[in-house]
Amino acid sequence: MIEVLGAHVVLADRVLSHGTVLIDGGRILEIRTGSAGAGPAAQVSGQYVVPGFIDVHVHGVLGADTLDGEGAVQRIARLLPRFGVTAFCPTSIACAPETLRAMLAEVRSARAQAADGAARVLPAHLESNFINPDFKGAQPLGCLRSPCGATDAGDFTGADILSEIAAARAEVGIVTLAPELDGALDLIRELVAHGHTVSLGHSGATYEQARAGIEAGARHATHLFNRMTPVGHRAPGLAGAALDSPDVIAEIVCDGRHVHPAVVRLAHAAKGHSGLMAVTDGTAGSGLPRGARASLGGRPITVGDVALLEDGTIAGSVLTMDRAFRMLVRTAGLDVVTAAQMCATTPACALGLEGRGSIEPGFIADLVVLDEDFHVLHTINDGNVV
Repeated sequence: MIEVLGAHVVLADRVLSHGTVLIDGGRILEIRTGSAGAGPAAQVSGQYVVPGFIDVHVHGVLGADTLDGEGAVQRIARLLPRFGVTAFCPTSIACAPETLRAMLAEVRSARAQAADGAARVLPAHLESNFINPDFKGAQPLGCLRSPCGATDAGDFTGADILSEIAAARAEVGIVTLAPELDGALDLIRELVAHGHTVSLGHSGATYEQARAGIEAGARHATHLFNRMTPVGHRAPGLAGAALDSPDVIAEIVCDGRHVHPAVVRLAHAAKGHSGLMAVTDGTAGSGLPRGARASLGGRPITVGDVALLEDGTIAGSVLTMDRAFRMLVRTAGLDVVTAAQMCATTPACALGLEGRGSIEPGFIADLVVLDEDFHVLHTINDGNVV
């Protein structure tokens, strides 16, 4: 049994001052004011107790990238709890079929052999091959393919990628694609029919094309505002469609660089916390010092305010989830309840993770204990202090 003592316990709808969370058997047994006084118990204390962070879009951390090969996903799972992450979707970039096959095999292995103290490995998020070349960002142009194969060139086709997804259904959670591509709407319907979540992103879609994707079954938007058509008052684009649709949950990179804090506030005002989730889009450069070198899908990146390819292209972030939480509160000016919902509760709901993402009796005890400046003191995963 564990007593988690906090000056402030951040619940789904309020902050409980001088609260205690009592954990037994990996679940939250009770939440009360003051010490639980339940007899012998391990005690963990801090200034804030929040739900464990869930990152649905993360490529790597501390030098490890999801496409590094054997053991890469497990290594990332062991590293992420120091930043308050209790569950994550290993995220790929567009790649060759054999690379995708190997990555999904690593996801399968990591999920089957969960290591003590590691973050829970969720089904992967594929920033897929089916994106718009004009909005590719750091995605490798040579790996982009058409959903219908009409313009494919090179040593593999879009059908080859879809075969890898079909062979590893349980390991694929989210697939990002551009809805304006030929065949994309049929692909959205097919992926949704097989239980995958489709996210719209890396796209030049008009508002109407994005709405067609949503009507076909897409329910997420990948890193809102980044690598998509901007919001215009006469042409709302993909971002406008995501903001306008109550059926869509949008990711937003909360590093203060990818999206201005004022725009984060505007997005929250439009979507509410239940329609907006914080992500890192973190890379192997996340957590490393400025100037450090790492890789993204085998391509070298340099750590700065963001991750950069050698040609200066932004290649994801160097963000971690604890910093995202701090940014939401300290810079964007949102309250701690909203920040916790965006970093934990909404991702859990978006992924259908029942009994996770909130501090409630009976829920799995995935918690983060923070100091007064919102730095991680302890991460508790399945009731174990890690």
